[in-house]
Amino acid sequence: MDHSGHGMNMDLPPFTLGRGLEFSADPFFLVGSVAALALYGYAVLRLRRRGDAWPVNRIVFFVVGVLSIALVMCTKLNDYGMVMFSVHMVQHMVISMLSPILLLLGAPVTLALRALPVAGRDRTGPRELLLMLLHSRYMKIVTHPVFTIPLFIASLYALYFTPLFDFLMGSKPGHLAMMVHFLGVGLVFFWPIMGVDPGPHRPGYLMRMLELFAGMPFHAFFGIALMMASGPMVETYKTPPASLGIDPLSDQNWAGGIAWAFSEIPSVLVLIALVFQWYRSEQRTAKRVDRAADRDGDRELNAYNAYLASLQARGQ
Repeated sequence: MDHSGHGMNMDLPPFTLGRGLEFSADPFFLVGSVAALALYGYAVLRLRRRGDAWPVNRIVFFVVGVLSIALVMCTKLNDYGMVMFSVHMVQHMVISMLSPILLLLGAPVTLALRALPVAGRDRTGPRELLLMLLHSRYMKIVTHPVFTIPLFIASLYALYFTPLFDFLMGSKPGHLAMMVHFLGVGLVFFWPIMGVDPGPHRPGYLMRMLELFAGMPFHAFFGIALMMASGPMVETYKTPPASLGIDPLSDQNWAGGIAWAFSEIPSVLVLIALVFQWYRSEQRTAKRVDRAADRDGDRELNAYNAYLASLQARGQ
């Protein structure tokens, strides 16, 4: 397959981590990354100028999330990913399973709602449009697990095991659209599970864990299928450039191993985040109960004690 449309040199030297991390920007993702960091930073400054705080850990999560996208799309990892299945799989796993989690932990929607000004009466501004989108029927559909889980799974099997992948890899717009799709699918899958930003689908903590584990095993099965294959399964990577000095089947085995191993990383990250959120939620609930008890003199507890005393009196 000719990759000249991607501005690539087909005679890439054998892959090393140092060569893979050399700067080689995709213009779309470079501009998008810079714009995302600039808009996020501007929103944080707006909050702080009016005296509102914004957690530093959210800033760190969002910045690292954007940088993780730039790492796989604005370096030669993107070039090597066009001719090496294993490197492409690193790109796919990072941009669909790691970057979305980090971006969502940065709570960009919450930040936007707090930073955008409220429009005047009978007027519709950016904040109002964002709220309308969040509460729209469209968002209810695309964030519901009946939609997100099959989409998450289909992004693997329906893409790699059909001619669609080879078609998309045949052109720069196709490759770009595929990477944007991976990022978008990851965001809509993890958004309701993370539960940091407001959204139309907000399940409880146990249901979020079930949604997480409903999708993750399919990544492991996909990786195992690649590793067990007796021959190359994706046309694009059947004949890698001779300059790379790699065997396509061995490279596919590496790709499968990466897909299998990487599925554990987001599971651990999300579970840690959910347990922490659950703990903080329980703390807030306990504080509300304590404040209510202070206001009414522990009326509820006294009523319960009186009820127990009445039961004891009847028993005598």
